[in-house]
Amino acid sequence: MTTRNAQLATEMRELRDRVVGVTDVVVASVDGLLITAETDDTADAESLAALTAAAVSLAHRAGAMTGKGLLHHSVSRFTDGYLVAHPVGDMALIGVLGDPGLDIRRLQSETQATLPRLTTLLTTPDAPKGP
Repeated sequence: MTTRNAQLATEMRELRDRVVGVTDVVVASVDGLLITAETDDTADAESLAALTAAAVSLAHRAGAMTGKGLLHHSVSRFTDGYLVAHPVGDMALIGVLGDPGLDIRRLQSETQATLPRLTTLLTTPDAPKGP
């Protein structure tokens, strides 16, 4: 039987594999605590989880203050890459780091397909453990 964290890791690995330029993916709680990660050695997963929560929080607040509605995602573009942050339901977030060649359109499309599966994994109770 596959554990929830293994299933989450599989979803993140598949997202990473399907989108050119994705280097790291984390799933975090809305308060920035790491749930699981698919990262390389250059990104600290716990720090990335906290930064993702901060990015979503700031973008959410900006949307509320300006009357622009609900946050779909936040994209930060840097000289050497991207940080893209998405809410996953009300309780979690997904953060994606990408290199300068990140296919941002493909990422948005693939993330929209991945979010419902992540939501299900994060909200479905664990099966009881038998003897």
